[in-house]
Amino acid sequence: MSELIISHDFKSIVLNSTPLIDVRAPVEFEKGSFPYAVNLPLINDKERHEIGICYKKYGNDEAVKLGHKLVSGKVKEERIGAWSDFMQAHRDAMLFCFRGGQRSKISQEWMSQSGANIIRLQGGYKAFRSYLINAIEESSTLFKPLILGGRTGCGKTILLKKLENSIDLEELANHRGSSFGKKTTPQPSQIDFENALAYELIQKLDKGLKHLIFEDEGKRIGSLFVPKSFADYLLEAPLIILEAPIKERVEITFNEYVLEAQKMYANNLAEWSNAILNAMGRIQKRLGNERHQELCEIFKNAVYEQTTSGSSEAHKEWIKYLLVEYYDPMYDYQIQKRAAQIKFRGSSEEVVAFLHAVS
Repeated sequence: MSELIISHDFKSIVLNSTPLIDVRAPVEFEKGSFPYAVNLPLINDKERHEIGICYKKYGNDEAVKLGHKLVSGKVKEERIGAWSDFMQAHRDAMLFCFRGGQRSKISQEWMSQSGANIIRLQGGYKAFRSYLINAIEESSTLFKPLILGGRTGCGKTILLKKLENSIDLEELANHRGSSFGKKTTPQPSQIDFENALAYELIQKLDKGLKHLIFEDEGKRIGSLFVPKSFADYLLEAPLIILEAPIKERVEITFNEYVLEAQKMYANNLAEWSNAILNAMGRIQKRLGNERHQELCEIFKNAVYEQTTSGSSEAHKEWIKYLLVEYYDPMYDYQIQKRAAQIKFRGSSEEVVAFLHAVS
């Protein structure tokens, strides 16, 4: 067959959420790949290491020969089978290696010989990654940001999910800003986070949206960093402050810190309790010893109540204490320094109406 490639139509890959076969070695994939990509390597980490040594000693031709020797017979059949199975499930799939060179070309040829034609990305991972990074850099010329702020528990994330023109950076980073709302699954790699952000921006901006709304995050989300120029752009954006009464905030926080969190710990109350106490330990210095001790006592009483009665309602007491004594003063202090950026304050309904008006 004639060699099938895709030149530089990376935008359509993003807009169509095209499934991708990453034929690089697992160690490369773990450092970062693209949304909707699955790692079905041509050579595994051990084989890659051996081929690399051969290349340094004897050059490219001998390294290629060794590669064909290592990936032959049953091993070759299994790898072609994995690619073909993926193609059966995803007819529009494409494949790539690091630079769109030998590995993806060999994979494409082997698939063709087995009767499955697949397009490979010209320039491979390197070219597509460059395209996505440029998309983040250039996005600041294509939209105006609005930043959604508000005290802990006011429902910012809930509101964001209702808006077509929002991007949830915490969700992309698989992180919740609070020590008490941490996720039990690890964060993605920095590269995966940036690539996912680029996908979101390209898809949103293709709809012609002029304003994009983000939660007030700052430059760092857990262990990950928002790309510098993009983060700087967001920091200068107008602030919209979501307000909610304390009772509503307690309910929202209770749902996240207690009900949902306990599910993540498979309702293992002891394990969840230790995690919460550890989180309380991390804020002891800022909270102060006396208030920290009081908070811990309220929490332990709530755990005892849940253990004996089965009701988790008592947890709302320590949550209210945490919001009023810890989070609110800290947030109010920070927001005062950015008072000039505040353009609107209101309830969820009022904020939604305001955002629709300006968008």
